[in-house]
Formats: sequence, structure tokens, C-alpha cells
Amino acid sequence: MKIVIQTDSSVQETTLSITCKEITPELERLISVFRLSDKKLSAKKNGEVHLIDLKTVLYVESLERNTFIYTGEEVYESTYRLYELESMLGECNFVRVNKSTLLNLNKIKSIKSDIDRRIRVTLENGYQLIISRLYAEEFKAKIYNLGVSNAKTID
Repeated sequence: MKIVIQTDSSVQETTLSITCKEITPELERLISVFRLSDKKLSAKKNGEVHLIDLKTVLYVESLERNTFIYTGEEVYESTYRLYELESMLGECNFVRVNKSTLLNLNKIKSIKSDIDRRIRVTLENGYQLIISRLYAEEFKAKIYNLGVSNAKTID
């Protein structure tokens, strides 16, 4: 891969342009990093609205008709429904892992097969999530596309 950077003081907005023969998994990972780098979500905590960097979000969970956004340190409440966030965050490496949870694939520390064809994921902060059988195949495909070396061994 060749990287060309040109500086021009007259430019008002930075533009990233990619020229390629085909889109590879490596290129998809690179694109997702750039998409994630400047995206934010609005959510509430203690009556205040906060803008949360997507790159800090570990997972999103729906509990009792409320949607919560979990970062390494904080929990926020979102006004969006889980299906709306799934649609918004799909291009940013978030994937549905069970009926009530979206997972940020960039925050996975380890993956392990679990009983009954489920998958146990440990996040960067040590928290574990279970990927249900219904979502396991989609999860495996996403992980494989990210280039995780052991994705083929998940059964």
C-alpha cells in the first residue's frame, strides 16, 4: 500500500481519497477506523446531554425499553432505540450479538467458544458478553472480515 499526503494551506476541509483496484478486508478496516474517528453519539447522564466519541463505546444494551451506552468508565442513556443505533453504527464495526446488545468489534480482547454454539467475548475492560447462536454466524463473518487470525477456529 502506498500512502500519499499533500499539504495545501488553501484547503478548507481535509479530504481523504482512496484509489484501489479492489476493496480488501485490510482496506475495509482502515476505512472503518476513519469513519469511527470523528463520530459522536448524544446521550444523557444525570439530566445532562453528553457527546460520546464512538471509539470509546464498548457496547450498547437495551434493558426494559431503555437503551444504554457503555464506555470503559461511564454508562449513558440514549434516546435512540437499539434497532436505530444498529442501523446508524453498522458501518462503524458495531454488530448485534444478541436480542438486546450491540458490540463494538474494535473493543474485543478475546473470543472463546461457549456451550451450545454460543460465543463468549471478553472486552478490553474485562467485561464478558455472550453472543447467542442466532447471531453467532454474522459475528464470525464480521470478525473474519476484520482479519482476526483465530476467527476460523471459533466453533
